[in-house]
Amino acid sequence: MATLRIQTQWLVLAMLSVIQFCAADPVPRQPSLVVTYEEFGAKGDGKTDDFAALAKAHAHANEQGASVRARDGATYYIGGAKRTIPIQTDTNFGNAEFLIDDTKLENHSAHVFRVSTRLKPTKLPSLKSLSKGQSAINEELPGPGLVFVTDTSIRRFIRRGKNRNNGSPQNEVFLVDKTGKVDPRTPIIWDYPKVSSAEFLPIDDTRLTLRGGTFTTIASTRETTSYHGRGILVERSNVAIDGLTHFVKGEGETGPPYSGFIRISRCSNVILKDVVLTGRKFYSKDSAAGGRVSMGTYDINIDRSTNVALINCTQSNDIMDRSRWGIMGSNFCKNLLLDGCNLSRFDAHQGVTNGAIRNSTIGYMGIKLTGGGTFEVENTTVNSRDLISLRSDYGSTWDGDLVIKNCRLNPPPGNYTPTILSGQNDGQHDFGYPCHLPREILIDGLDIQDAGQADHGRTPAIFADFNSKLTHEDGTAPHAPTITREVKYRRVSTASGEPLRLSDNPFMFRNVRITTK
Repeated sequence: MATLRIQTQWLVLAMLSVIQFCAADPVPRQPSLVVTYEEFGAKGDGKTDDFAALAKAHAHANEQGASVRARDGATYYIGGAKRTIPIQTDTNFGNAEFLIDDTKLENHSAHVFRVSTRLKPTKLPSLKSLSKGQSAINEELPGPGLVFVTDTSIRRFIRRGKNRNNGSPQNEVFLVDKTGKVDPRTPIIWDYPKVSSAEFLPIDDTRLTLRGGTFTTIASTRETTSYHGRGILVERSNVAIDGLTHFVKGEGETGPPYSGFIRISRCSNVILKDVVLTGRKFYSKDSAAGGRVSMGTYDINIDRSTNVALINCTQSNDIMDRSRWGIMGSNFCKNLLLDGCNLSRFDAHQGVTNGAIRNSTIGYMGIKLTGGGTFEVENTTVNSRDLISLRSDYGSTWDGDLVIKNCRLNPPPGNYTPTILSGQNDGQHDFGYPCHLPREILIDGLDIQDAGQADHGRTPAIFADFNSKLTHEDGTAPHAPTITREVKYRRVSTASGEPLRLSDNPFMFRNVRITTK
């Protein structure tokens, strides 16, 4: 357990640094100018298209280093022009409303706002190779920042199932200081025998803050599989979004998937605080494997970023509404935190390294993970069949440890086995990496409300049946996952009064060491 304690300490330190960043007041500024939208022709009457006026106001503010303030009570209508507004200064949307009309778009992938940095990325051509766990890179750097690295000769996350694909080039992001030392909270997780590309992006010293504002998307009803942007893209480190609300209206029988009204990409130290999001209606498309498959659609999406925190964020609609897709998606991230949130899903698609969910309630789509490091769930209620689900389309893999403290599992009624950890991997598919079930699982306080399953004789288990064909020694699974070494649990209660079982497939987990002290 020493390894688990050390990893947990790293996670706690990482998350504390994010929380401290989140809680601190913005850096005081005394701008010589506060720009308003009305100065540049905005009407704010909810009918006139103010898109061009908003763009001019922010362009002027960016040039002058001024902040931007919306007019209280205004309603700014934003049409479908092919335009993105760069934001490089503090912006107070106040209690103004913004109507974003997606019914007639010139470019469906163009975000309305882009929070951007003035700092320029630097290529690192001398970075020829990297090793997993490498503690430093031998580079002259202007200061602390993010390194983005790719090896196009290696494919990872080769997806299986109805959404199958050929995977993604091996890539990741990690933090370094000015000496090139790698932050241990964002470790290098792959070997790079040959680096195809490497880039360094400095982190802004001052925080940029977006405050307030109620944004309503008038949804597109176009029947297409093309993902729509049309929100706020954050591509700058050290950003806070505080008190923003996003609604969606006008969804019809057909419509496109959305990549996220708030999309965070290629940055670090980003906080969303007291933000209200909206789960979207989802549609289907033809599957690569035949038949139809649902298209995931999100209100927040996080990509290739580190140290991102959602604090006291909620949904405007029911987190148990199965007609709405899980609100969150993420790819290639490190150190994600939810604290005090009420959301329908936490999801890591193509891997997260280290994360935590605290003091939160998660809805019907639950906690879905792929990745590694330490993931901690504390003082949280999960309203799903399983406390944590490892995504089967990416191999149901977690190369690290799970820590569960003082949580509650509320599985919906049904004839199934509620589990602490679910997934599926028959060992027949190469996902581009060895698959692992968590090395160690530590549970200290868990209440399972299994009354709806006890009537069917389906009492809770630690593990789901990850491979129903594995019932004896056969050696026919070339890509079988490494099995968990140890589970330690105490203070686990069930509504049925039945003890926690190992699994519906005890043979698969026969060598797991179970400790109940």
